[in-house]
Amino acid sequence: MARIVMKFGGTSVADLDRIRNAAKRVKAEYDQGHEIAVAVSAMAGETNRLVDFVTNANKLHDAREYDVVVSSGEQVTSGLMALTLQEMGLPARSWLAWQIPIQTDDVHGKARIQAIETENMIERFADRQIAVVAGFQGISPDRRVTTLGRGGSDTSAVALAAALEADRCDIYTDVDGVYTSDPRIVTKARKLDRITYEEMLEMASQGAKVLQTRSVELAMKAGVRLQVLSSFREEPGTLVVDEDEIVEHQIVSGIAYSRDEAKISLSGVSDKPGVAAGIFGPLSEANVNVDMIVQSMAADGQRTDMTFTVGKADFDRAMEVLNGVKDDVGCNDVLSDQNVVKISVIGVGMRSHAGVAQVMFRTLAEKGINIQVISTSEIKISVLVAEEYTELALRALHTAYGLDTD
Repeated sequence: MARIVMKFGGTSVADLDRIRNAAKRVKAEYDQGHEIAVAVSAMAGETNRLVDFVTNANKLHDAREYDVVVSSGEQVTSGLMALTLQEMGLPARSWLAWQIPIQTDDVHGKARIQAIETENMIERFADRQIAVVAGFQGISPDRRVTTLGRGGSDTSAVALAAALEADRCDIYTDVDGVYTSDPRIVTKARKLDRITYEEMLEMASQGAKVLQTRSVELAMKAGVRLQVLSSFREEPGTLVVDEDEIVEHQIVSGIAYSRDEAKISLSGVSDKPGVAAGIFGPLSEANVNVDMIVQSMAADGQRTDMTFTVGKADFDRAMEVLNGVKDDVGCNDVLSDQNVVKISVIGVGMRSHAGVAQVMFRTLAEKGINIQVISTSEIKISVLVAEEYTELALRALHTAYGLDTD
């Protein structure tokens, strides 16, 4: 017997037929004698619909009331899942965040989980009851409903698995696992049996949509074994595990990409102490996250050009800030380009192998693809290229690193 948390995303519970299908997956695990907690998202598209209601009601809305409205999607789904399981003859009850409770801080709209009290739920496990938990939501210190931000249901599930000391957290979605690259673009991409937390975290943060970044961070910290698998296909998924559980590492495990990038270049910046702080300080104060950064010296040795990337959602705000500090930092001009894509090669095996970057640079050069910006970490190399080369670059790199299916 094991204790398992099963999380179903929005596409997996999009209507009653899909809820029934998900309930069958729950029953299969329950019939094996396992203790089961189910975490559910809102039905596909429901959160967007609720957000639109809030925006139309009050553009300058109270964040606390926003959370009351948008958290209701998960309440509906959890009740429907519990009812469906009961119809199948299984003992199930729904749990909202305040009933458990799932305690968070008071940052409405993007709260962070502080603690989960699971004693009552565990007592119900002893009576073979299935717990169906509304994901995405919590309760603040002043007893107000909070939400965890987009993708927060994954975080709810992992946090619940950690609190319950579950043997595994299964994330059911509309894909059947984690692939070496996006199979919609790279037709020879293959599904990974296992991937390390670090690799999954890099892939999620670099654009892969399979898992939400915060959930992977939490799983790595708490040592929760994750499995990503399909709600619609009866086959094993991808396990996300500690590095020690993988006997022999691939040099490169996957290639991710993100179109959510905008490049900004400041030309002719004064080359003197404090200039970087004068640029990135105001951006930080405006809550603009800066990613890739490269600095190059101008020919006269007195000035420098500085290029970096921001998320497209932050682009307008970043340009406004930079035009405001342009004169203070002695900048000649602020240039921008939103038609770029970031491509990242990821693998823990890169720690012990030389020449990984050279393969990337040579492959892109052979395809006539110019690299605009480069950034690296211990297990990742990212480059910024023109968006029109996305598919060509992904396929070429996938082949170059030996990731194609046979």
